[in-house]
Amino acid sequence: MQTKPLTATAIKRALAELPGWSGGPKALTRTYTFGSFREAMSFMVRAGFEAEALNHHPEWTNVYNRVVIRLNTHDAGGRVTAKDVALARRLQALAWVD
Repeated sequence: MQTKPLTATAIKRALAELPGWSGGPKALTRTYTFGSFREAMSFMVRAGFEAEALNHHPEWTNVYNRVVIRLNTHDAGGRVTAKDVALARRLQALAWVD
């Protein structure tokens, strides 16, 4: 997948299809709040497999039932690329919470 940074227009278009996600040229971000720590960890394990399949790994934190995700592409100078959008779409499809 291409590591060229996306334009502001392309990022805006992608975010329109990713409810709950926000961001700009430097990162896409999303916070998921689950029903419990166990649910949050379950999501993170599943998300890890998706990230590994794309060879693109998120920056994320977990506090109890909350998972905060930040996506950008280091090979593109810490900017948002198609790789970030692809992973955000996969994570969105996995999540069972809004």
